[in-house]
Amino acid sequence: MNRWMRMLAALLAGLCFIAVSARGQTAERGSRDEAKALVDAAIAHIAKVGLDKALNDFTNDKATWTSKDLYLFVANFDGQMMAHGSNAKLIGKDMRNVKDPNGKLMTMEFIQVASTSGSGWVDYEWPHPQTKKFESKSAYIKRIPNFNGFMGVGVYR
Repeated sequence: MNRWMRMLAALLAGLCFIAVSARGQTAERGSRDEAKALVDAAIAHIAKVGLDKALNDFTNDKATWTSKDLYLFVANFDGQMMAHGSNAKLIGKDMRNVKDPNGKLMTMEFIQVASTSGSGWVDYEWPHPQTKKFESKSAYIKRIPNFNGFMGVGVYR
């Protein structure tokens, strides 16, 4: 194989590697439909096993309750975090005064959506669980039946 053929083969191999790597990164991002499906499955899980067991599962059973970069969080209407699939250190914390880098009180908006509409989407900035860098996110929020609170799953955009 002459020098030009080797260079062309190396270039094509490099482009294939870049394409495969980019596709792999995209596949690690959850979709809005996947976020809604995870919330619906979690609501059904609460009905099946009870709130206390479900809260523990949402925080600790990563194999079942996380997918790609999607994870569940649960808070009561007083802003207290009850479960968090990415950062268990937030459990028990009052999140009402936590602001994103743009000054948005996202938990207050979560509470507003869940208590008035029952469900909906909220946009904000939050650290990505893998990179730890702030990224734009949309969370699907849904009120939990027979509980004074809500759950959510965010999609990094």
